[in-house]
Amino acid sequence: MTCSIARSLDVAGEWWTPLILRDIWLRRNRFDEIQSNLDISRKLLTDRLDTLVREGAVERRQYQERPPRFEYRLTEAGQELMEAFMVLLSWGDRWRGGKKGPPMLIRHLGCGKHAEAVVTCSCCGERMRANEVLLEPGPGLRETWGTTPHPRFPDALKPKKRARKQTTKKRSRGKPPPKGDPGRPLSAA
Repeated sequence: MTCSIARSLDVAGEWWTPLILRDIWLRRNRFDEIQSNLDISRKLLTDRLDTLVREGAVERRQYQERPPRFEYRLTEAGQELMEAFMVLLSWGDRWRGGKKGPPMLIRHLGCGKHAEAVVTCSCCGERMRANEVLLEPGPGLRETWGTTPHPRFPDALKPKKRARKQTTKKRSRGKPPPKGDPGRPLSAA
């Protein structure tokens, strides 16, 4: 599917995967530390870590030879994915925190204050809200299931269908058009 959300969920959308990424981000880098903290089966953790490594969100580094043992680190792509999850974390604090409030607080190291993760415009720095943005067709748009623009999508933003180039063949004068030519009127039979 050409939807960027669907592509992202292929990497991080399975249950446990965001929590595994969170644990690695919080410096639980070894298999046993992650497994113990999440109380997840070893087989499932292995499967999720293999996916994250294969998709380039996490890298595996060997820290012991006998027996071979590995630790996991976020790649640049994994760090950026955690930035998206920080917004989800703030959403969970705001809408699902309950009376007790958030279980963890985000402290921005740049200013030293507690902060809320929000999405801001990369051009003007203003906060971006869902009702203040418009998705426009990009160069990678392929109209297939799940990615076809909605019928109420503004006409000015719908992808323009390319007109087929019509070619006309020159016919020599005096000869009738060939039989079956769509330009030739059908005779009444």
